Amino acid sequence: MAIETERLLLRQWRDSDLAPLTEMNRDPQVMRYFPDLLTPEQSREAWERMRGWIDEHGWGLWAVEEIASGGFIGLVGLAVPRVALPFMPCVEVGWRLRPQAWGRGYASEAAKRALALAFDELARDEVVSFTSLLNLPSQRVMRRIGMRDAGRDFDHPSVPEGHPLRRHGLYSLKATEWRDGRGWALAS
Repeated sequence: MAIETERLLLRQWRDSDLAPLTEMNRDPQVMRYFPDLLTPEQSREAWERMRGWIDEHGWGLWAVEEIASGGFIGLVGLAVPRVALPFMPCVEVGWRLRPQAWGRGYASEAAKRALALAFDELARDEVVSFTSLLNLPSQRVMRRIGMRDAGRDFDHPSVPEGHPLRRHGLYSLKATEWRDGRGWALAS
């Protein structure tokens, strides 16, 4: 499944995406709200996992391509968290973009399309997103796509105790909010 927005193509991962994905996951600027940079092996594992999930389910964390340039700019989509979190089961919307794609509204544009898929085609009752309380840029995207702070901060179990990024905020958007027009207005 490939999904097109006005400026972006959300698509299955290609072999040629592995190198720019690895580079993105090694960039300290991109990964500043993650506990560690990913090794090339960890990026390969993630690439294989994302590809496999999309093959199996038809949706997931897609590679994002800028239509105008044809260039890989990151990943956006839907995921089921792999670690036990206090609000599971859930589907989350997430993103990670290369710095040259920042500030253009790409994360919001692609995430809105992922939300449309989650609610309109997958019939999800709710979609969540979460990030470190320090990650203000992602929190702004969450609000921009219609999500609200769920008031349920938590310590992320994959982040070591005492680490400044451990405390996370949970954002949520319910299908009823989406259908009542809040999400429809955002997705257009």
